Amino acid sequence: MNFSLLKLEIVELLDKHKKITAVAEQLGLKQPTVTFHMKSMEQELGVQLFETRSGKTILTEAGRSLYHYAVKINALAQEAGRVVKEFDELGRGTLKIGASYVPGTYLLPKVLSGFAKAYPRITLSLQVKTAPVIQELLRNHEIDLGILSTEPFQSAPLIAETVCEDELVVVFAPRHRLAAYPQLYPDQLSEAPFLLHGPESSTRQMTDRWAQSNRVQLKAHMELDSLEAIKQVVMQGESVSFVSRQAVQREVERGELEFRPIPQNPFKRYVYCAYNADRRQSAVMERFIDFLRQEAR
Repeated sequence: MNFSLLKLEIVELLDKHKKITAVAEQLGLKQPTVTFHMKSMEQELGVQLFETRSGKTILTEAGRSLYHYAVKINALAQEAGRVVKEFDELGRGTLKIGASYVPGTYLLPKVLSGFAKAYPRITLSLQVKTAPVIQELLRNHEIDLGILSTEPFQSAPLIAETVCEDELVVVFAPRHRLAAYPQLYPDQLSEAPFLLHGPESSTRQMTDRWAQSNRVQLKAHMELDSLEAIKQVVMQGESVSFVSRQAVQREVERGELEFRPIPQNPFKRYVYCAYNADRRQSAVMERFIDFLRQEAR
């Protein structure tokens, strides 16, 4: 079996474009050359990988299986090239970062801005997704580094290092009746209209566990997958929610929101810097991690 990176690129691009002409154009090849490689792969494996439907070239079930590995191998090849070049020209390079919503919105903007000024020849890119999605992107080598806010986790082959604690608090409007209490109790939260985060959110998962551990039935009257939307609704005066203290720092300083520690909360959440153990850390990644730690102190 003789699989070149070019053949695997063809498989990945065909799934994206569904047109041989588009694949040939992107690779700078002639259409017959792409077709030749497609037939060559099918002959080597002895199975049909591609089929034509309604003028589109799509992957068969066998082709989808090959695509699964093609994506990972292509990503690793690109990653290897970038890492090696970064050692040749220290201070240059690219870094693909993925972050969950809290660090991506409230921690990283300042870090990215400062790092870009210190290292202007390094190109940074950022994707903001949920923590589980960031972990999956790391496993597939689609990003170099993940900055995620979550509870302690172990998920081989990922390695996670703690950056700082990400404390969850109860937030409410200054005129809310809970503002009269310096300390809250679980039963008090069961009486207030509660805003839930989306089901994929690590905050939502922790909220559900907190309610279960304290035997509290929350009056969940609304579910929102936008942290900014949750803050805006809470400001209206009636609702409460659990959010990261980092996320409401400005609103608290302006007197738009108040917060209290979550009562009887045994769960801790941290901001982690995570990477794939199969990826060798480049000089660029090491510099960014050091910069992140300094800024998060």
